[in-house]
Amino acid sequence: MVQNSKGSIKKGKPSYFMAILGVTLVLFFLGIIGWSFINAKKLADYFKESIEVRAYLRGDLNPKDSTALMQYISEKPYVRNIQFVTKEMGKKIYLSEGNDDWNKVLDANPLPNAIYFKVKKEYLNTDSLSQIKADLQQQTYVSDVQYPEALVGKMNENIRKISLVLLIVVIILSIVVIVLIDNTIRLAMFSNRFLIKTMQMVGATRWFIARPMSVRAVINGATGGVIACVLVYILILFAESQLSDLKSIRDTGTLLLLFFFLIAVGIGITVLSTYRSVLKYLKMKLDDLY
Repeated sequence: MVQNSKGSIKKGKPSYFMAILGVTLVLFFLGIIGWSFINAKKLADYFKESIEVRAYLRGDLNPKDSTALMQYISEKPYVRNIQFVTKEMGKKIYLSEGNDDWNKVLDANPLPNAIYFKVKKEYLNTDSLSQIKADLQQQTYVSDVQYPEALVGKMNENIRKISLVLLIVVIILSIVVIVLIDNTIRLAMFSNRFLIKTMQMVGATRWFIARPMSVRAVINGATGGVIACVLVYILILFAESQLSDLKSIRDTGTLLLLFFFLIAVGIGITVLSTYRSVLKYLKMKLDDLY
């Protein structure tokens, strides 16, 4: 009789492997979407901060005045990095951009000395750049200020659209992930319904029944989350080996937050779904379990 009871309880145990596998796969896809969303923002910031403003100097400017102007611009809060570009350096940059050499037409270098600087992403919008340009043009030593105005406007518009679309996708997939994990856990707990009811019938309290299953749910959720994080990290390493630019924009802190989020989601939803299933079967009549 005792052996039959043990055999019945053993058969009532849920398949935790399938629960962990289901949670892992769902969190893995959520991790990929999360990483894509993070990278989209980083890439947007990367492209923003690659925009260069060029302040061209008067031809008769002496070194002392050039240094003073360089100091004035470098102290501005919008400057990310700054470089003084001589005529010779300007020619090399001009040719590297695919322009034709003017040696056959001109004897002298027509390019002026200039100050090239890149602006912080917070100032990469049309209004801020217009104010920066107006301020520099008021300086006596500056003859002209140039930056790709059309590109800045178009880029900001496209970034806003892409960010909005990605945000909507992340929200929708997050909801789908919660539903899928909840269904996976409830299916795993279905095979344990008779064990739950039997423990209730012999006088076990709700907490006594739910506690070991909740502990197991924490282990299952954490295991699925950790495995999903490892798989996402392997995918990231592979992507970075194929596209070296991805490695340069990697933010380790944000990536760790993503992994912590995946593990927390795995544990939270698994525990909640397990507890809900326990309550459901405790409230059901014995005949309704068949």
